[in-house]
Amino acid sequence: MAIGRKKLLELIENGESNSVEFKRKGTAPEKLSKEICAFANTKGGFLIIGVDDDRKLIGVKSEKTEIDLIETACQFYINPVPSYEIDVIQLLSVDVVIAHIPQSMKKPHKVKLFDAERKKTYWRAYIRYGENSVIASREMTNLMAFLVDDKPIKNISIGKTEKILFEHLEKNSRTNVKEFSKIANISRRRAERILIQMVRLGLLIIHNDTKQDYFTMN
Repeated sequence: MAIGRKKLLELIENGESNSVEFKRKGTAPEKLSKEICAFANTKGGFLIIGVDDDRKLIGVKSEKTEIDLIETACQFYINPVPSYEIDVIQLLSVDVVIAHIPQSMKKPHKVKLFDAERKKTYWRAYIRYGENSVIASREMTNLMAFLVDDKPIKNISIGKTEKILFEHLEKNSRTNVKEFSKIANISRRRAERILIQMVRLGLLIIHNDTKQDYFTMN
């Protein structure tokens, strides 16, 4: 999706959002990978390098350097590699680098992270939450995998445990994995699986929260 000057100016004018991230200049690939991964896992978006957070046009010193950083982030720090398209547009005599990352059909994408204390590499999915890229909860990560799986759901029935869930939601409007596992007296893993199945069936909605994701009736 190549964008022109008019579209770029519109994105800058509207400021950062769930689908737009500004960077004064490119940072380390491992940091850029979090923004790119979050866009791919959510609704897609634009990473714009050469624009300050306050929408001030700065420009980049070397478009090649910035493009290399983006490509390194995508190719070596995100699995699976997301789709992306990079453009360089000149505005007011300065160059701006724009990476468009569409919403992916290969979710969840995960970023390679390194625990310096344990000297261990691990992977985490990121999503957009408002203007920020945050680590996705385990429930959201699992749900992303289920939602891109086009296989029909089998062996799903509304039993005693599911009835406890819906009765609780009728009285309290929302719940989370920890709360549901407690009131239904089941393991957190089983509670998570049931909640995700209900979302996939269209009976519940999952809501992102920086503290803890929660579920409501659809």
